[in-house]
Amino acid sequence: MRKPTHLMALLISLPLLSGPALAWVPQLEETVAKNVIDGAYGRRAPVPTFLTVDLGVKDGQFVAGPNAVTAYMGGPTCVDGWLAAPTDYAAGSRPAAVTVSGQADQLFFQAQDARDSFKNLSLKEALGTEYTSKRLPNGELRVDVAVRGLPTEQARSAYLVRLKGKDGALVPPVRSTYVNDWKPMGAQAAAPATATTASTTTTAPATATPTTGPYQGTLVYYFEPLKAGLGAGDKMNLLIKTEADTDCAYSVAVDLSKFQ
Repeated sequence: MRKPTHLMALLISLPLLSGPALAWVPQLEETVAKNVIDGAYGRRAPVPTFLTVDLGVKDGQFVAGPNAVTAYMGGPTCVDGWLAAPTDYAAGSRPAAVTVSGQADQLFFQAQDARDSFKNLSLKEALGTEYTSKRLPNGELRVDVAVRGLPTEQARSAYLVRLKGKDGALVPPVRSTYVNDWKPMGAQAAAPATATTASTTTTAPATATPTTGPYQGTLVYYFEPLKAGLGAGDKMNLLIKTEADTDCAYSVAVDLSKFQ
């Protein structure tokens, strides 16, 4: 997942942005692409290209706000239990954060890599086949779910994540995977492990680490919101059911108008 400092830098830059209101971009066009590239090169304030919903708990409330999570199934006691004991994983793991991003986020890192290589990434190149083929397909949204307290790595496949469509239908991801950052929570460092942002990876130094859970790491899902009847600037409900053998399922509010 992304480092908080990067997120804060983008949030701080929001008042400096000019132009039309933000919204997730299903397909990059010239204006957005140019703004993203210029931000990566430091020619303007960075464009917010992702949104992180912090599901950590502080003082009995979610860091992202009191309405960040509601009970989709199982009743309000499911959320009450989460808030009362956020680090008690006896009843199951907890989603720690949800990060959503799209093509613009991947272009940002492509531009950043080009800059670090002393190369100028032109708008024509960025929208050409070589670069677009390495980004998400048009209309896809990437959702990273950071998880803490999973009893086994096998239990990753027990997670269910869905979009709630405009008609109330539960929309499955077009595909899913996970980041190679899974490690026991008691470990000082992975051995070796790969941490990720929404678009890039870095390898941590190898050290000895315990081999038993509970585990923490990142699950990744790819959705097509437009096909679920959701607009590029809509607020969407992401439904999450953990591996726990309970009736609890949660709805996380995600505002697609907060990033491009």
